[in-house]
Amino acid sequence: MVRLSIIPREKAFFALFEQSAQNAVRAAQQLRDMVYIWENVRERVAVIADLERQGDAITHQTIVRLHRTFVTPLDNEDIVSLANALDEVTDFIHSSADAMLVYKVERPSDRAKELANIIVQITAEIEKAVSEMRQHIDRKQLIQHCIEINRLENLGDSIHRAAKAELFAGSADYADLIKWREIYENMESVIDRCEDVSDIVEGVALKYT
Repeated sequence: MVRLSIIPREKAFFALFEQSAQNAVRAAQQLRDMVYIWENVRERVAVIADLERQGDAITHQTIVRLHRTFVTPLDNEDIVSLANALDEVTDFIHSSADAMLVYKVERPSDRAKELANIIVQITAEIEKAVSEMRQHIDRKQLIQHCIEINRLENLGDSIHRAAKAELFAGSADYADLIKWREIYENMESVIDRCEDVSDIVEGVALKYT
């Protein structure tokens, strides 16, 4: 349960954003561990599913607080957009892991491992940016985080394109092709949602400084 009663009202939303970002990082690390240590997959997916539910709870708490707060540190639409974008990062991490379980993947591909590494890096950068917002909205510092997130997104996009090209060029099994295409698309969606978070953070940096 999220408890924020002792946190000043102007900091409470930022604390929730930080919790959501930290939750996404934990889910990303679990995904990376899963694809590198391909054992006890069902149990590992269950851990990620639990983190996804925790993310939903944090988002719900954010929206409830928004409805009960007259004066907020950011515009309402910025709060809602950031809360939902952070939540979607964890949602797609869960979708990526769950697809591997449902489709009974024999073992993760090297490209899946590369994408998992990018997901860990980009969620960590998201966490840094969101954590700094709680202390002070510094335009220069936040923009630097956004630049790094954009770099990682471009790298992830390149890996995703290469993964699909290899998949269509080398797969003789149509079912296997369909499975991995969906998994890769879910993993790319994680990275895309991180870019969405970055766009919102950049907008905040420009609007409130």
